[in-house]
Amino acid sequence: MDWAALSVSLRLAALTCLILLPLGIWLGRTLAYARFRGKGLCEALVALPLVLPPTVLGFYLLLSFSRDAPVGAFWAELTGSGLNFTFTGILLASLVANIPFAVQPIQRAFESIPRNLREAAWCSGLGPWQTLWCIELPLVWPGLLSAFALTFAHTLGEFGVILMVGGSIDGETRTLAIAIYDRMQAFDEQGAALMSASLLAVSFITLGIVYGLAGRRRGARG
Repeated sequence: MDWAALSVSLRLAALTCLILLPLGIWLGRTLAYARFRGKGLCEALVALPLVLPPTVLGFYLLLSFSRDAPVGAFWAELTGSGLNFTFTGILLASLVANIPFAVQPIQRAFESIPRNLREAAWCSGLGPWQTLWCIELPLVWPGLLSAFALTFAHTLGEFGVILMVGGSIDGETRTLAIAIYDRMQAFDEQGAALMSASLLAVSFITLGIVYGLAGRRRGARG
């Protein structure tokens, strides 16, 4: 087991979830309730990382993070360092790649809340923030858990985007998925098999959580 790569993967997945979940709540709730011109375009942009090949997404992020591009130049001026081939760079790339996994389950959960329930909360004197904390969030927690599980597992398994933006720097940008590829390149099938089994277990547990929650919600509605 490549423990350094596992550490990078876990740190990357944890930070991605920590940053994306609050954004997912805000954006998912907005897309669920708001009616505005261009909403379909916004939803398409959120879903775009799902259909783009990881190497294509990674290529454009690599260009965006270079010192010649506005994002990379701004970061270099702010911190004095670049984004490409750094942990910060792969974190930003992970945030972009995982937006649909964080937003879409939460959006669907908010859409399932009956509008008359929110209206009843307002009639009872609850303000927008009180309605969100006391009524909505307890009802959408399965969506939040699904978003967390999907984002965490997808980050652990992400390969193309991370490799394009971060390369394979030991202890900095080499994740477990990249370490598996490196082990196969070195004909270390046993090491690759051990790490692959670890990622397989995580993916299976994640799917179990998601489908289990979906089944419970269908049962409750029935």
